[in-house]
Amino acid sequence: MKLRTIKEIKNLKGKRVLLRLGLNAAIKNGKVVGGYRIKQVIPTIKYLKDKGAKVVILGHIGRDGKQSLKPVVDYVNRRIKIGFVPNLYDKNLPAILENMKEGTAIMLQNLRSDSGEVGNSMKFAKYLASFGDAYVNDAFPVSHREHASIVLLPKLLPGYIGFQFECEIKHLSIAVKPPRPFLFILGGAKPSTKIPLMKKFLKEADNVFVGGALANNFFKEMKYETGKSLVEKGDFKLKPLLKNKKLSLPVDVVIGNKKASIKTPQDLTKNETIYDAGPETIKELECLIKKSKFVLWNGPLGNYEKGYDKGTIDLLKILAKSEARTIIGGGDTLAVAFNLKLHNKFTFVSTGGGAMLDFLADGKLPGIEALKKSNLCLG
Repeated sequence: MKLRTIKEIKNLKGKRVLLRLGLNAAIKNGKVVGGYRIKQVIPTIKYLKDKGAKVVILGHIGRDGKQSLKPVVDYVNRRIKIGFVPNLYDKNLPAILENMKEGTAIMLQNLRSDSGEVGNSMKFAKYLASFGDAYVNDAFPVSHREHASIVLLPKLLPGYIGFQFECEIKHLSIAVKPPRPFLFILGGAKPSTKIPLMKKFLKEADNVFVGGALANNFFKEMKYETGKSLVEKGDFKLKPLLKNKKLSLPVDVVIGNKKASIKTPQDLTKNETIYDAGPETIKELECLIKKSKFVLWNGPLGNYEKGYDKGTIDLLKILAKSEARTIIGGGDTLAVAFNLKLHNKFTFVSTGGGAMLDFLADGKLPGIEALKKSNLCLG
């Protein structure tokens, strides 16, 4: 079933639209840092305003709901004017919404300030739904979550997708029938969540490179010393994957104890930690990229949060110059690309991390399935 887009809404003038956006961003000194995800949804806000809708923006920031969306509002206001309601349960909120003018927009406070959002509470969803005539999801990065504003609002209001969500589906669906040769690069951590994806693309891609902390579990399976490196506990049955000739792993790594140096994975000692991919690994990846017509990449090659981003940066620069069709995604990868001003050098940059991976795995997300079942129509 095809998802309905906002362009299919016949008459938006005067209608109140609940617009769920992916607004999670890094905040430093009270200001948004980067903001790629936010920039990508500005066209949807502008379209709804231009059509005369009364736009009520919903979103979250942080995990615990304690952060305010005020810095995000300030960031958006540098591009398009919106208002802000700093309390989800402001006693004046009904009156504020009732008095909204056509073609205006306001953002409500962090949805996660109410436990009903993450708890997927129907009571909370009904509270939000009471403020709208229609629901638009342009929050692809969080549409893999079964949260109230993602999966319950489409049951209560006519549901549609925004422009960025539509772009995500269009570009990520290329991986179903990609140009050949096809290289899949997977970094980051948590093999327990990414093994199914590895298995899928070892069948469908021509080459699969596994880096980041994910590679450490493979090194452990190969009986290499992994020292103090991040290795997820559990038996992930990696031996059959290691036998697959399409799979490649880092051939050298950046390690640290008292100072950083380069080693082959099999030469690690007990007191050392793997932090990044080494230069020879990047050279091998460059050779694979030159042979590829399509490259799909999710997740950094190193511990980005501790400053080990050279492998990721070098790979981004190589991909930016590649003639292959390139799609990248993942929060840390996206942040590095944005900081380097390379985000416009790729065929497509996904705003999703976990959502991108889940969609690639089987083409489904809780947010998508909820919208498919949303058969209400806006009158």
